[in-house]
Amino acid sequence: MEDESAILAALDGLAAGFNAHDIDAIMKFFAEDCTFDMPRGPEPHGSRFVGRDEVRRGLMMRFEGIPDVHYGEVENHASGNLGISKWLLTGTTSDGRKVCVRGCDFYSFRDGLVTRKDSYWKIVT
Repeated sequence: MEDESAILAALDGLAAGFNAHDIDAIMKFFAEDCTFDMPRGPEPHGSRFVGRDEVRRGLMMRFEGIPDVHYGEVENHASGNLGISKWLLTGTTSDGRKVCVRGCDFYSFRDGLVTRKDSYWKIVT
């Protein structure tokens, strides 16, 4: 059983790292055998990245696609080894389109580190 207060602290640290666009700060929370499922991709789970190097590459895609990305209105929750972060993502895509969308990340933790990040976004039409 994970320490839920440690998970909440990690979620706060992850949000701060994402808003600072600091990939090194973000990756310190991830286990070597971590996975990341992006909301968009060719499979029902989106696009999946496996292992620290691939997860890092997948996370960098967010900063490349939305260079000024910001996660606001963050709400974090923890239960057992699960952390949930709800947020409002805002920014401008690299092709100039404004983005404002609610979403959430489901995190699985082991020994205080993220083993899985599964991201979901609302579909804005």
